[in-house]
Amino acid sequence: MDNFQIQTAQNVTISQNVAGIGERILAYIIDSVLIIIYLFVVFYLFSVVEIADDSYFLIAMTIGLPLLLYHLLWETFWNGQSPGKAALNLRVVMIDGSKPSFSNFLLRWLLRLIDISLTSGGVAVVTILLNGKGQRLGDIAATTTVISEKKTVSLSSIQMVEFSADYVPKYQQVTVFNDKDIQTIKSVYYNAKTYNNHHLILRLSERVSKVMDTPFDEKPINFVERVIKDYTFLTQK
Repeated sequence: MDNFQIQTAQNVTISQNVAGIGERILAYIIDSVLIIIYLFVVFYLFSVVEIADDSYFLIAMTIGLPLLLYHLLWETFWNGQSPGKAALNLRVVMIDGSKPSFSNFLLRWLLRLIDISLTSGGVAVVTILLNGKGQRLGDIAATTTVISEKKTVSLSSIQMVEFSADYVPKYQQVTVFNDKDIQTIKSVYYNAKTYNNHHLILRLSERVSKVMDTPFDEKPINFVERVIKDYTFLTQK
């Protein structure tokens, strides 16, 4: 599963987990199975219920529309998810993490014809693998992507911090943050550290310093680590 970072309008950097190609294929299979079940039920009803010839076309159209609009309707009215996506904790979002509008869902649905229907998914698979942000052609056109909402736990987020008996917090101002703030700071910091994104660590340190209204005289990476450690120490007391 790939990971990419996005900058929100509020200058907050968050990480998004791109849905893996295997997960998306499995979600598609689940949706396809539901469609097949729906068709079996419809064919069965047609076989046991007599329908007048002049009503046959109207009923067929009424039954066929849910199949044609399956993905568009589910994703629009179920906040970016179809039953298959929901089963695997996947969701369609804008590339900046916000909720897509109907026009975004409509555009990616229209391009399913090229991405999936006419090419048996070949174009979608190749585009997703090459794109790096989990986007097929429809996603690129609609500026959307599909993310995984599965909670991942890393050793860095659960490791216990041991303090010496004479440990003294350097930045008492860390109390302006809450647990959610620190978790966001840790997530951005550890991801940036993993991928050697020193520019992001610098921007993070500047942002943290500004919120705390406290200058720092050490390396940005050391400053952020000390802020996290000080917060942990003070909140564990």
